[in-house]
Amino acid sequence: MHTGYLFLAVAIIAEVIATSALKASQGFTRLWPSLVVVVGYAIAFYCLSLVLRTVPVGVAYAIWSGVGVALIALIGWLVLGQPLDLPAVIGIGLIVSGVAVLQLFSKAAAH
Repeated sequence: MHTGYLFLAVAIIAEVIATSALKASQGFTRLWPSLVVVVGYAIAFYCLSLVLRTVPVGVAYAIWSGVGVALIALIGWLVLGQPLDLPAVIGIGLIVSGVAVLQLFSKAAAH
């Protein structure tokens, strides 16, 4: 695996963990969830900065945000009990499809 994409995976995971902890932080009034948010975003942005050494910014950001949106929606549904209706599922599917097309077929993606 390309090193940039390894850092991108870490950035996505850190961002998803941080975003998931935002609700538990209750507006940054609870210490431990708030620390998870701050540390998670710090790791995410640091790793994203390393990704940009080898992956074009548009490609990296599209993958980071697209996969992050899909994972957060899945966590919201599975863990937080937030409903996903058919249009939401279709929209998330389109995001994931767009990332896959970008990655598999675009010459802009660093392979």
